[in-house]
Amino acid sequence: MTPPDPENKPASLSWHEAAPIRFLGRLFSNLAREQAWNPKRWPVLISQLSRTVRTRGVRGAVLRSQRDYGQAADPDSVDISGIEPIGDPEPPASLPKPEIPAVSVVIPVHGKWAYTAACLRSLATTANNVSFETIVVDDGSGDETPNRLASVEGLVLIRNEQNLGFIGSCNRGAEAARGEFIAFLNNDTQVLDGWLDALLDTFERFPDTGLAGARLLYPDGRLQEAGGIVFSDGSGWNYGKFDNADKPEYLHVREADYCSGACVLLLSGLFRELGGFDSHYSPAFYEDTDLAFRIRARGLKTRYQPFSAIVHHEGVTSGTDVGGGAKRYQAVNLEKFLARWKDELPAFPPPVVNPDDRTEIRRARDQRLKGRVLVIDVYTPEPDQDSGSLRLVYLMKCLLELGYGVTFMPNNQAYAGEYTMELQRAGIEVIYEPWLQSAPKFLAGRGGEFSHVMVSRHYMASKFLGMVRKHCPGARFIFDTVDLHYLREERMAELEGSALLKRTAGQTKREELAVINAADATLVVSPVEKTVLAEAAPGARVHVISNVHEVSGSRKPWAERKDMFFVGGYQHPPNVDAARWFTGEIWPRVRERLPGVEFHLVGSKATDEIRALDGNGVRFQGYVEDLEPWLDDCRLAIAPLRYGAGVKGKVNLSMSRGQPVVATPMAVEGMFARPGQDVMVAETAEEFADAVVRIYTDEELWNRVSISGQENVERYFSVETARLGLQELLNSLA
Repeated sequence: MTPPDPENKPASLSWHEAAPIRFLGRLFSNLAREQAWNPKRWPVLISQLSRTVRTRGVRGAVLRSQRDYGQAADPDSVDISGIEPIGDPEPPASLPKPEIPAVSVVIPVHGKWAYTAACLRSLATTANNVSFETIVVDDGSGDETPNRLASVEGLVLIRNEQNLGFIGSCNRGAEAARGEFIAFLNNDTQVLDGWLDALLDTFERFPDTGLAGARLLYPDGRLQEAGGIVFSDGSGWNYGKFDNADKPEYLHVREADYCSGACVLLLSGLFRELGGFDSHYSPAFYEDTDLAFRIRARGLKTRYQPFSAIVHHEGVTSGTDVGGGAKRYQAVNLEKFLARWKDELPAFPPPVVNPDDRTEIRRARDQRLKGRVLVIDVYTPEPDQDSGSLRLVYLMKCLLELGYGVTFMPNNQAYAGEYTMELQRAGIEVIYEPWLQSAPKFLAGRGGEFSHVMVSRHYMASKFLGMVRKHCPGARFIFDTVDLHYLREERMAELEGSALLKRTAGQTKREELAVINAADATLVVSPVEKTVLAEAAPGARVHVISNVHEVSGSRKPWAERKDMFFVGGYQHPPNVDAARWFTGEIWPRVRERLPGVEFHLVGSKATDEIRALDGNGVRFQGYVEDLEPWLDDCRLAIAPLRYGAGVKGKVNLSMSRGQPVVATPMAVEGMFARPGQDVMVAETAEEFADAVVRIYTDEELWNRVSISGQENVERYFSVETARLGLQELLNSLA
């Protein structure tokens, strides 16, 4: 499917066909930024290219450029092609009736049999993992509905003796519900694959969720509602109404003022405690908004879940004329709603005069946030690939927990498939092509929405600093170093004795310090780097927020483990050097004393040089989807890094899992690690081999280091530590 352009016009060129053009455009733009036209820059650029090819190989260098400037995947578009047209009066032969359902789906009906049949057929045919029962409450239908419903096997059918209206029917259906959760569904809806799984996922990810609502679509695919907004006069707006349903701003989980009762999910116990939908609003209208307000009064939140998609034939049941029929109760119940919530409504934003004013609508959407933070990095974080990505994901989640909205913009503008969707499921807005046409245009249009802009890596910060100052006048600029690049390059130059690399490091230092001195605040990952900057940039405001890990503990004892491993992305030069040094100078000494033990090289983007290290007890594994078997089954993790900067996530990760690490002093720099207690530290090849053999064979020592390492991570690298660090940073910028 060809994604539409941001103006909802057909794309003039296939998305796939245009991919090379987009890649070349970003590549040439980057070369222009690097001043590739300037002969004075050629020695630096040639040295960088030479180093990249030398450490990664030609294939690795190409993969790196594709990652940084290419389109990783086509953006997903909501697919309603499987939705049957209304008209077929045949219901499904059967519906699931599990012994113990997780969810009870309650559907009130009053006539309109063709729509009810289509709704039930969609329930019977769509894919979901969660078990559910279907309860239909027939509210005195005068057509063929009663007889046709009776033929559906597995359906729980309740018939009202008298017409109870929407509210009364929903409440009666809830009384019969056996599931832990209740999903209310209009009969003029058709569900899409995964709709119920996604709603339930909202509660699993966000324990303070009281109610979750779906993304509602018109039958033509346009957006009907992405959560509701309530204004101070009690009126409301369906956020995103009539817009393109695939726009990124509608594709992340977020708190909403209410969600339309056409499709909502909540705990059965909570619904009953609240007394159900309030009959004060009978027969219908404002009962869903009132329920959301009562839930909020309990300290819980209403959340919009975009990965639950529903086609809603709006107006079929109640019509659209507010002056007559059931729809007239919308105005009547507004007055009731105003009277009940008169003390709370003044805190809500004033009505937006022009709903087409997207800026004002987004401002109303964000009215409960402390601010909105724009986060920029080279590409969408891949937390299963590198510790820097893992840290960035945790930092963005911490910002959400602190009450801020988060928008992430990858410099490569790429939609990254599951990596992008995982951020969206966590509540982070992600901007990408074709909706992100260019960074300057995006900032010019939405820059005023951001209270803070955080940019990772000096070459990204150099690019965006001027744009942020111009287009985001109220935003504080935060530079996240990730690690001090110039410090790592200086150490590499010293190790290799290269004058060319030393000059490259000098250029990087000048660029990095320029950003640090211009930023409102700078983040480093270790106290060592903060000390370095205290001398190099004494006027800078520097904060330490290190790697982030959750301590899960050791899952297997010493006796059930064997072998050792090293993990790292082999596009990163320090990891390449570490693998070569260990296998060439240290491993033969270990192998001689532990002949039955194997050493495993794990990690992505390996060059032929790394692959060739396989043999003599060295086993090249390459990229693995799941690192847990290596953390749980290997007795030791190895970190033989001879240069670098920052805090090493691979060391943190193993320590958090109770797996002892043998490392160089460089590998544990800035980690508050005590040699011989939290981690084994050795510098020379001989010392390193001795340390490996000693802890590999000493169960008592292994256990002490395992426990102490976990305590170190809990103390210095927990999610709570990161959250407190971010809170301190934001307070300092207030």
